[in-house]
Amino acid sequence: MKFKNCAIAYNFDNSEHKTICTKLLEEISAFGLRCDVININSLKHDYDLVFVMGGDGTILKAARFYSGSETVIFGINIGRLGFLSQTSKENFSNAFQKIFNGEYKIEKRIMLEANGYNALNDFVIKSKEYGRTSRFSVKIDGKEVCTYVADGVIISTPTGSTAYCLSAGGPVITPNIEAFVIVPVCAHTLTARPLVIPSDSVISVSQTDSKSSKTCVLSVDGQGNYEFKDEITIKKSSRKTNLLILDDLNFYTILQTKLNWGTTPNYC
Repeated sequence: MKFKNCAIAYNFDNSEHKTICTKLLEEISAFGLRCDVININSLKHDYDLVFVMGGDGTILKAARFYSGSETVIFGINIGRLGFLSQTSKENFSNAFQKIFNGEYKIEKRIMLEANGYNALNDFVIKSKEYGRTSRFSVKIDGKEVCTYVADGVIISTPTGSTAYCLSAGGPVITPNIEAFVIVPVCAHTLTARPLVIPSDSVISVSQTDSKSSKTCVLSVDGQGNYEFKDEITIKKSSRKTNLLILDDLNFYTILQTKLNWGTTPNYC
C-alpha cells in the first residue's frame, strides 16, 4: 500500500511533543512525503496514514476516531509502556525506512460497541456508587450465565487483553483471534474466572443488587464514563481499527520486550 496523505497527531499542549514532531517532519520530508500536523483533540479525516505520538491512551483516542474508515494508524511511543505503539521517538528513523520499503502489514483489529460507543480495548461496567461491591448479572445471547458479586465487570477485545483485563487476572489473547473476554473485577468468590467467548456473541450486563442504585457507569477504553440504568448490551462493532505493524515487531516480541513475558528468573 502506498501512502499519499499523511498526518502526525499529538497533544499540542505538550511542548516536548512539539519538538519531537519537528524532527519527525524532517524525516518524513526526506522521503518526499507530504505530512500535515493535527491536534489529537481535533482530529481530521481524509488521511491514508496517521502517525500518533503519545502513549496508549493517545492511540486509543485516534483508533476510535478513525475506526470505520480506511485510515491506518502507526503509534510512536512518547509515554510509558506504549504497548500499542510500534516504535519510540529514538528509533523512528529506522521504523520509517521500513514503512517506506513496505516492510509492514496492516492488522484490522475488532472493536466493541455499546449504546453507540465503540472501544478498541474494553468496556468496564461499575456501579455509580464507587467503592461498593455490587451484583452484576451477565447474559450471553439472552441466556443467563452468572451473577458476579464484584467491583465491576470488564468486557475486553483481544487488543485490550493486555490492558486492564490482564491486571484483573484475564488471559492474553493474540489480536488475530475473533473472541471477547469477560472478567469480573475483584469478585467476592473463589469460583469466578474469566470467560472467553466468540466475537459474534451478544453480552448483556445489569446490576441486580436491590440495596444499591441501579445506575451504572460504562467506561470506554478507560477514557470516557457514561451513566446508564437497567441493562446494557455489548456486541462486536461494525467498525475496525487499522494498525500498521512492522514485520520484525510481532505480538510475541512486544510481550517479551514490554511485559517481560516468560522471562527466566536470574537464579535459573
